[in-house]
Amino acid sequence: MAEPVGVAVVGASGYAARELIQILLKHPSAKVTVATSRQDERLDALHPSLARRIDLTCEPFDADRVAEKAKFAFLALPHTASMAIVPSLRERGVRVIDLSADYRLNDAQVYEDWYGHAHTDAEGLETAVYGLPELFRSRIPSASLIANPGCYTSASILGLAPLVAKNLVERNSIVIDAKSGVSGGGRSPKLNFHFPECNESVSAYSVGRHRHTPEIDQILSTAAGGGDPVEVLFTPHLIPMDRGIFATIYARPLGTAVEHDLIELYRSFYADSPFVRVVTHLPGTKDSAYTNFCDITVRVVRGRILVLSCLDNLIKGAAGVAVQNFNLMIGAPETAALF
Repeated sequence: MAEPVGVAVVGASGYAARELIQILLKHPSAKVTVATSRQDERLDALHPSLARRIDLTCEPFDADRVAEKAKFAFLALPHTASMAIVPSLRERGVRVIDLSADYRLNDAQVYEDWYGHAHTDAEGLETAVYGLPELFRSRIPSASLIANPGCYTSASILGLAPLVAKNLVERNSIVIDAKSGVSGGGRSPKLNFHFPECNESVSAYSVGRHRHTPEIDQILSTAAGGGDPVEVLFTPHLIPMDRGIFATIYARPLGTAVEHDLIELYRSFYADSPFVRVVTHLPGTKDSAYTNFCDITVRVVRGRILVLSCLDNLIKGAAGVAVQNFNLMIGAPETAALF
C-alpha cells in the first residue's frame, strides 16, 4: 500500500477545519502533517473531540514549512486571507483546496464589488477550478488550485443544475429561500449568533446582498451552457439549530412541468454522483446531518416547479466536498473516507 499523502490544514481552529480533520483521520491515503493557526495550541486543545486521535500542535503559517511536510494544503481561512498565501504555496508545488470564497468568482471586479476587497492573485483566479464534483468532475483531477464551493451555493446549484442545463425554466425568475444553522457563521463570536439573540427566532439577513448570490449566478450560467445568464433572487435565513442548510427553490417552467418526469430527470442527471440523493419524500436537515449527502426532491405546484434541497453545511457544504475534491486529485475513489 502506498504511503499516505501529507496534507496541511491551514487555519485549523474553526468548525469546518475540525470536520475536515475528523474526515482525514479516517482517510487511508492522507495524513495530516501540519496544522496552522494564530493560536499556538495543540489541536486537541482547540478541538477536544480530537483528543487521542492526533498529536499535532498548531504553528504559525510558513510556506516553506508546509511545502516540506505536505503535498496538499486545505485552507480554512476567512475570506480575503487565502489569496495572500495561495501564490506562495503554489510556487512551492503544493496543491491547494481553498474553502474560502477567494477563488470562486472568475471576475476580479465582481469579487471586489461583493467582498469589498481588491483581488490580489489574478493568476490564481484565472486558473482555479470550481470544486463542485457533480458539475466539474473532469476538470478537478489535474487542478493545482480548487475553489471549494459554499454551503448555500452547493444546495442551491445542485438543486437547480438539471433544470437550467436542460433549459426547462425561466432564468431570471428563480427564487431561492434558504435557511442555515448557526455554525454557518463560523466559530468567532458574533452578536447575532449569541444564544439569546438567535434562539427561538428565525430571521433573514443580507437581503439582496448576500455574497453567495454572484457565485450561484455564475455557476448556474455555466451549467446552462450559453444564452441568457441565470439571475436568482436569493434570501438566506438564520434558524436556531447547530448545522444544516435547507433551500426551497421556486422556478417558472418554460413548458408543461410533470413531477414524475422531473424526478426521473434528476435521477438521470445525478446517476454518477454518489453524494446526491434524489428522493421522493420531503427531506429534512436531520436526514443529511453529519453526512456528505445532498438530498433533493422536486414538486410541481400550480404549474410552478419547487425544488427542495438540503445538506450539512459543515460537511457537504465545506469539509466533505473538499475531501471529494482531494480524492479526485489523487486518483482515489471519490467516496474515500466519506461513507
